[in-house]
Amino acid sequence: MTATYRIGQIVPSSNTTMETEIPAMLGARQQIRPERFTFHSSRMRMHKVTREELEAMNREALRCAAELADARVDVMSTACLVAIMAMGNGYHRQVQEELTAVARANQCDAPVMTSAGALVEGLKIMGARRISLLAPYMRSLCDRVVEYIESEGIEVVDSIAFEIPDNLEVGRRDPALLLEDVKKLDTTGVDVVVLSACVQMQSLPSIQLAEDALGIPVTSTAVCTVRRMLDHLGLDPVVPGAGALLSGRYPAASGDRHA
Repeated sequence: MTATYRIGQIVPSSNTTMETEIPAMLGARQQIRPERFTFHSSRMRMHKVTREELEAMNREALRCAAELADARVDVMSTACLVAIMAMGNGYHRQVQEELTAVARANQCDAPVMTSAGALVEGLKIMGARRISLLAPYMRSLCDRVVEYIESEGIEVVDSIAFEIPDNLEVGRRDPALLLEDVKKLDTTGVDVVVLSACVQMQSLPSIQLAEDALGIPVTSTAVCTVRRMLDHLGLDPVVPGAGALLSGRYPAASGDRHA
């Protein structure tokens, strides 16, 4: 029988991208691998990407984890990077512990992860020491993301903040624009470019194109999230057309399942 895995995501209510890009990547993988995936979400209210709304949204995450636990998902992930990074360096580890406790209390033994942690872990898998990134956030929140990443031992050489406060507007931004935006980014001596440091800003159609043009690995938070989902499920981390991290170039570390 073909194995089927349930993918659970805790999603901001105004996010329209993670429920499209994650299935798109795993759907592409289904064309070359036998496993199948179903997708399940629980939502937290959020409209504007401000610290106040992000803090309020974070308080809803525990309810969402309990709801996804009821579906007995096989892996569970948050789907908002800045809400976690805005709370202080290393906060993704605390969130993961809290959500895991809720899942276990509701008889779900799925590995629990965060998109914020996935970005950091994905960059480390690629051996990235110096990166540059694009983000839709207001400059102050973008600076917070940069500080968070640097606290994990990865230097951010350059960052561009598009300063779009409305989360729905972020989701509507044409991902093709990133191919021009990245030309304005200083990529001198960087190991990896993060084409979208935000799970709401679409980038998947441009990941491989940007990587081919730049000649260096290009990724996004959504790509890193899929990578870590596959690692936790014990599946080979390969998705066609999604950049270096999902090319098979970087094998999973032993013990990643249920890490």
